[in-house]
Amino acid sequence: MSDCHDPLMQTAPRLAVMEVDASLIALAGQPNMGKSTLFNLLTGLNQHVGNWPGKTVERREGFFDHKGRSFRLVDLPGTYSLTANSPEEVIAREFILCEQPAAVVAVVSAANLERSLYLVAELAALDAPVIVALNMMDVAAQEGIQVDAHILEAALGLPVIPMTASKAIGVRELLGVVEDVLDGKRVPCPHLPEVRADHREVLEKIGRLIEGHVPEPYPQSWIALKLLEGDAEVTGRLQAALSPETWESVHGVLRAHDDAFLAVASGRYEWIGRMLRAAVTRPRIGQFGLTERLDRWAAHPVWGLFIMAGILGLVFWLTFTLGSPLQEWLDRSILAPLAGLASDVLMGAPVWVRGMLVDGLIGGVGSVLIFLPILVIFFAVFALLEDVGYMARAAYVMDNLMHLMGLHGKSFLPLFLGFGCNVPAIMGTRVIDSWPARLLTILIAPLVPCTARMAVVAFIAPAFFGENAIWISWGLVLLSLLALVASGALLNRVIFKGQRSAFIMEMPLYHIPNARTIGLLVWQRSLAFVKKAGTAILVISLLVWVLSYLPNGELNTSFLARFGQFLEPVGRWMGFDWRLTVALITSFPAKENAIATLGVLFGNSPDSGLAETLAASFSMASALSFLVVTMLFIPCMATVAVTKQETNSWGWTLLSVFLLLALSVAAGTGVYHLAALIGL
Repeated sequence: MSDCHDPLMQTAPRLAVMEVDASLIALAGQPNMGKSTLFNLLTGLNQHVGNWPGKTVERREGFFDHKGRSFRLVDLPGTYSLTANSPEEVIAREFILCEQPAAVVAVVSAANLERSLYLVAELAALDAPVIVALNMMDVAAQEGIQVDAHILEAALGLPVIPMTASKAIGVRELLGVVEDVLDGKRVPCPHLPEVRADHREVLEKIGRLIEGHVPEPYPQSWIALKLLEGDAEVTGRLQAALSPETWESVHGVLRAHDDAFLAVASGRYEWIGRMLRAAVTRPRIGQFGLTERLDRWAAHPVWGLFIMAGILGLVFWLTFTLGSPLQEWLDRSILAPLAGLASDVLMGAPVWVRGMLVDGLIGGVGSVLIFLPILVIFFAVFALLEDVGYMARAAYVMDNLMHLMGLHGKSFLPLFLGFGCNVPAIMGTRVIDSWPARLLTILIAPLVPCTARMAVVAFIAPAFFGENAIWISWGLVLLSLLALVASGALLNRVIFKGQRSAFIMEMPLYHIPNARTIGLLVWQRSLAFVKKAGTAILVISLLVWVLSYLPNGELNTSFLARFGQFLEPVGRWMGFDWRLTVALITSFPAKENAIATLGVLFGNSPDSGLAETLAASFSMASALSFLVVTMLFIPCMATVAVTKQETNSWGWTLLSVFLLLALSVAAGTGVYHLAALIGL
């Protein structure tokens, strides 16, 4: 419990917010309930994504209109309860209590009501009106589950609207009920769960002791219940608010009933049981739903691994079958002619102006922007896997392999995110309960090949290896994952002394993916990539060009060449000249800079693209070594920064950096000499 003027919750003065938008709606729900689908459906592109003040938890807020009325929709973090066990839970409950939204829409799954209703039980105890969006009715039907929304509404005392958000079914009805609640035409009267009978007098006694001492706007009954649950934050805050004598009395009651949290949970589950018995009809014994049938294969300890490998192979096949031709077309038909046109237009301009615009801007940033088709494919495929519910299965089948490193399948979830970007992968380690396991996962996460690294591979591999590029890419990913397992096993044995932790994870039901949600996610990530190309990569490209031009306009005697030549002895171990060495170093701010730097150094001509120029300049052994080092090299600057943030230690951060530097140089050196030995 924190004050409503705490910076965590401070968005604007309450009166000002009410004057601007009196229709503030909070969207609450547990993970995998379809909350994001509903949020995207209502707000579309009219949404903002950032972090909650003072927190690294994502904040999503959007606006939409319905029947001439404007709504402000805040998507609260997905949370299983409102007990202060995580920042997400604190944010969700404090927003509802302090911002006092006009209504809270609780998104629940019709296919998994037993778990979904626990959060509803807690939301209903707050002052804000609660509306239940009974989502995933189609998934429930696939599993043979029938839910009577009318009976459930009568049992809960809350409006219940059956929905299938992925198909936009029931959304109009939901908005109609929201308007009725805001206008006072419908007033939710929740039938709240009770504490188990043997602790009801204890709850009443606590309520009498704290009466008159609970700060606004927190309900006294809610505070008393949280004290009984043992909520650490509420307990600490109220202890500071009460006199020592009063707190001693309250603490004495709590100490005498230290198992009271079980009484609270038992009361809620008993309440949930009554709701289910009244409104839910389950399939007969012996019937198998779609999820169970699919999981016989997808979650199988052996076949599941083959399925996952096949899915990753499909990603690469799509990348090279669809992405590479588009990339080549952009390079030949747009980038190279644009560079030639700009060179002709600027023929009379000073040499440094023409060079900066043609080689620095078009050659650098343009070489990165032609990655976009490849990245769109990566973003779309992984968004599809996430939306359909497959990622949890991947974590499950990887559990045995993760045990080699002293980890478990839950660590695979953030590692799986690393295929998109290593930054959210490291931030995603917060789902891991054990600190040693979390730290180990952070240290090895940069070895997962992100889309930026895969884009570099997708650009260079076809130029050097032609039709064999897909197998080279497969091998590079396999090498990265083997390095991840070997490094994790070594670190676990040497630093963490072989510690192990238990694996408990939810397996969401499969459901049909939502094209709108996937499309919006691809759009947002692609737009973020384009913005990065227009900011950070632009700056690095221009800086690289300036260093390649000064002091006398000659590349081979420039500051950049001198820097590269200084490092070239190390680069030669791996088959690099100074240009490849510089390209690798400039990939630290962003991995895409490697291609941007090569674009600046080699330029673009109307006759040949960058890929052809590179293929004519280096051997296949050097190219293979460069790709290996790129996959294992120090991660980008943002990843290093978030490693420091999540570990709160420069020691662990520098260990990660030096470990990856040594690993990449050793692997690159070995691969180059082996490839040269066999004649590549």
